[in-house]
Amino acid sequence: MRPIHFGHLPRILWLAGAMLAAQPALAESPMGAIAMHGEPALAPGFTHLPYVNPDAPKGGRITLGEQGGFDSLNPFIIKGNAPNQVTEFTVETLMGRSLDEPFSLYGLLAETIQTDEARSYVEFTLREEARFSDGAPVTPEDVIWSFETLATKGQPRYAGAWKKIARSEITGPRSVRFTFNAQDRELPLILGLRPILRKAAWEGREFGESTLIPPVGSGPYTVAEVDPGRSITFRRNPDWWGKDLPFNRGQHNLDEIRIEYFGVDTALFEAFKGGAISAYRETNPAKWLGNFNFPAVTSGEVLKVEVPHQRPSGIEGFAFNTRNPLFADWRVREALIHAFNFELVNRTLNGGVQPRITSYFGNSFLGMKPGVPAEGKVKTLLEPHAAELLPGAIDGYALPVADGSEANRKNMRVAVKLLEDAGWTVRDGVLVNAEGKPFAFEILLTNGQDEMISAANIYIEALKRLGIEARLTTVDNSQYKERTNAYAFDMTHFIRALSLSPGNEQVLYWGAAGVTEPGTRNWPGINSPAVGALIDAMLQARDPADFTAATEALDRALITGRYVVPVWFSDTSRIAYRRGLHFPDRFPLYGDWPGWQPQTWWAE
Repeated sequence: MRPIHFGHLPRILWLAGAMLAAQPALAESPMGAIAMHGEPALAPGFTHLPYVNPDAPKGGRITLGEQGGFDSLNPFIIKGNAPNQVTEFTVETLMGRSLDEPFSLYGLLAETIQTDEARSYVEFTLREEARFSDGAPVTPEDVIWSFETLATKGQPRYAGAWKKIARSEITGPRSVRFTFNAQDRELPLILGLRPILRKAAWEGREFGESTLIPPVGSGPYTVAEVDPGRSITFRRNPDWWGKDLPFNRGQHNLDEIRIEYFGVDTALFEAFKGGAISAYRETNPAKWLGNFNFPAVTSGEVLKVEVPHQRPSGIEGFAFNTRNPLFADWRVREALIHAFNFELVNRTLNGGVQPRITSYFGNSFLGMKPGVPAEGKVKTLLEPHAAELLPGAIDGYALPVADGSEANRKNMRVAVKLLEDAGWTVRDGVLVNAEGKPFAFEILLTNGQDEMISAANIYIEALKRLGIEARLTTVDNSQYKERTNAYAFDMTHFIRALSLSPGNEQVLYWGAAGVTEPGTRNWPGINSPAVGALIDAMLQARDPADFTAATEALDRALITGRYVVPVWFSDTSRIAYRRGLHFPDRFPLYGDWPGWQPQTWWAE
């Protein structure tokens, strides 16, 4: 080694200081968990998640039913229609999400996660014992390949995070680091939830093509049987590497999970009544009260449970495609919102007991209060966009309430005035614009959506009173996916579930890129700089109060954008199930959310 002379020490110290200044903020120590805001609830060394039964026995089977069908086993791409359960049951992520916290992740494939205070990078260290179902170890190469392939050949929702990665590098035999080129505090968590696939299993195959070959994952189940379009069976892997992890204890207890597909919901319900299906979610409270009196219920062979939750209502309803000039004017959209007689529809279909969605983040502390003006930090965030925002965003907005009569006269008078202000008038019973073009559009739904079809038919009759011709078209699932990916519709059923920790998915749901880029989740074609700025404010917030304010401001911008005719939501889940199936006594914060059934259930 070349000797260092003391006369050069000041220069050496200066160089060392300059090198340190050029480095990112000092890293935190590797951790076994991470939270989006604050600290994870579970301390290191926890033995199991709080909403599972750690002593649940293994064995048994469950058969669940779904509407529709499938023609692919690649759920990561636009092409084809694949079961979501392929991802849920056979593929794992680096970190696992607790359903009992707004957004906290705990080590799964990754033993530790490391980042700095600014979250300018993230480093994962894989567990030495992590294995794919074919016995091959999960490697850093698999992680990098999965992230890049999903981003470049998979669904558009995977691309955003990859664009924010400046550099990916293998830093050790089991560690991989991603350095970011953009400020986004959610990125470490997003990457922690990316599916990890086996790179070697795709050699010689095109990732972007639909296939009936299941992906090789590291999850608790493998695909055992496939009857395309009709059923798929998952079998628990007896050699699953992760069965003894504290995060997994009490989960994935069933030996076999089978999914049966049905064309319409009535057929699915009859299959449950007949014993072919093990559990059935009833979204209609009127049917919950009236239809569950068949012999298996009265004998105790079928049991019922209501699962409460504290998550946002999300948004569901009939979405306007604002790319269509017909719906470009907000006054037209507001008129059609007034024409939708929610009280009549709710009474007809739900016995009048379902609460209406009042805003995207309603039913939670993140949502706005209907009709109440914005205040404090929320108002401060909205005011710079006052010229763009639509009426009600700052001074308060609430959906119209009908008197419940079929005529709905008060709201229809408001609708007529709004349409006149937008340049539409009635001639010979037909609503036309200045050029004499009639107001006509299509409502696109899928076969078997019985409740939405009924709601649409009631809506169509109401629109006739305004001189509007709305026609209902139903298609199969594959046609529906093709048309919605291309935004080839006027109005359609729209549903987006939202969490207590919204993040980058909001860009995919409402971001301006979705106006023209095919396959995004922005079906209404929302193109609002204000919405984009409020999403940025939400993503950059570090203080929980700032985050809550930004989310409420976003909520106000979205609901007053009049992009959707909102319908109802369930503040509780209603599940009927066969005796012999069990679930923990304690429900998680998110209630009946993906990851609870069948993951935490067991059989005698």
